[in-house]
Amino acid sequence: MPTNFLRRLGGVLTGSMTRAPKRPDGPRWVTVTAGRVAIRAELLETKTADRIWAQLPIYSTAETWGQSIHFETPVETGRDGTAKAVASPGDICFWTEDDRIIVAFGPTPISKGAEMRLPKPCNVWARTRDDLSLLKNVTPGEKVSVTVA
Repeated sequence: MPTNFLRRLGGVLTGSMTRAPKRPDGPRWVTVTAGRVAIRAELLETKTADRIWAQLPIYSTAETWGQSIHFETPVETGRDGTAKAVASPGDICFWTEDDRIIVAFGPTPISKGAEMRLPKPCNVWARTRDDLSLLKNVTPGEKVSVTVA
């Protein structure tokens, strides 16, 4: 189901109906849950991270693309200095052209070899040390959430 359409109907799938979480003095952590898989990530000090934090909680639907998952968000932002076309292990990225969070955990259909090539350069807004290979168990259509950890 197109979550962008549902968002226009009144924030049905987003945190827009609730108050944004207060920014803590220390590090900011989120939990990304996709199906039965949950990973924790620390937000970086970027405008993209600030915009995602302000929209929490975010609810969406998982889609897969090679060894990555991605999902729609209510967040809009442009590319920043963290944008890159090939993700590093642990990067949590934001695909600015499609307003999506994308998490690569292995090669994608456009990768060369074992690299984790993204569809376009994407902003890196968070990092995790959790085992992202668990995301291989996520199937398209599963519910996804990003919440304050």
